[in-house]
Amino acid sequence: MNPIVEEDERPSEAGAELGPEFFRTVYRKFWLIHRCDERFRAVITSGRASLIYYPVRGQELLAAAMGAVLRKDDYIVTTYRGLHDQLAKGVPIDRLWAEFLGRLDGTCKGKGGPMHITHPETGVMVTTGIVGSGLPIALGLALASQVRGDGRVTVVSFGDGASNIGAFHESLNMASLWKLPVVFFCQNNTYAEHTAYANGTSCAHVVDRAAGYAMRGVRVDGNDPAAMAGAAWAAVEWARAGKGPTLLEADTFRFKGHTIGSSSDYVPKDAIAAAEKVDPLATFRPWMIAKGYATDDQLGLIEGEIEAELDHAVEYGFASPFPPVEELLTDVHGQGVSQ
Repeated sequence: MNPIVEEDERPSEAGAELGPEFFRTVYRKFWLIHRCDERFRAVITSGRASLIYYPVRGQELLAAAMGAVLRKDDYIVTTYRGLHDQLAKGVPIDRLWAEFLGRLDGTCKGKGGPMHITHPETGVMVTTGIVGSGLPIALGLALASQVRGDGRVTVVSFGDGASNIGAFHESLNMASLWKLPVVFFCQNNTYAEHTAYANGTSCAHVVDRAAGYAMRGVRVDGNDPAAMAGAAWAAVEWARAGKGPTLLEADTFRFKGHTIGSSSDYVPKDAIAAAEKVDPLATFRPWMIAKGYATDDQLGLIEGEIEAELDHAVEYGFASPFPPVEELLTDVHGQGVSQ
């Protein structure tokens, strides 16, 4: 049985894999996620669009680091709170905006909406709207990769609340038994909708459950760029080498309510204050400069490029037409199927 690793895994394990260029990629993804999330919230609160939206504020770095270590042909399965995972994996921003707005040029022709983004071209295979339902789906993708021998890794993202459903335990057991190339990526933001972690989970940490399935388990500070990147890199490479799955628990914080417009009054103010002190939005940029991975001007250039990309994406999304009535039966029952 592999012991649970309680300490952060540092990027020294990755050697030259995690250098300045790598972290500039992480920063680009991080900033894109942050600004895209802000744009969606601004568009909705201004009344320009009406849609269900789950803010990802606070969880940007986790997805950015994981997205940077994955290959384009690797798979990811995420949840309805998955904007950060989708952007980090490379879903085109303009197509994503069109889909969120229910438009024909969206990734699913406007039929999926925010909770069901799918884009196989970049490896985003499923966005699930049911808590925990992505875990067994990820097993199917990982098994297919194992059978084909294509070297792909599947990452499935889920929250701490999903670790308490049956599919979580069944999936970990099967993945460990068959040594599937899958990473179970628990983004622990301390709240399952409105329920605090300690009020719904009996063990101190989700990663404690890895031992019960003879699985490699790692808990990492999701606000630490080096630690998060190192842990993501190690978990993906472990799977790609045929050594089996990893349960990777990344501690983070959700700064907004469960959905846009919902209150987060149930979160203690001292917890929010503590989280703000280690928020990557405040610490990642100066960390990059202090490490010599980028200059202030280089990061400013990245931020400016992303702003221009978002301007185009928002315009593209609103300019795209709504699906015509004829689209109701396409991609659903098959072409030409009569009722």
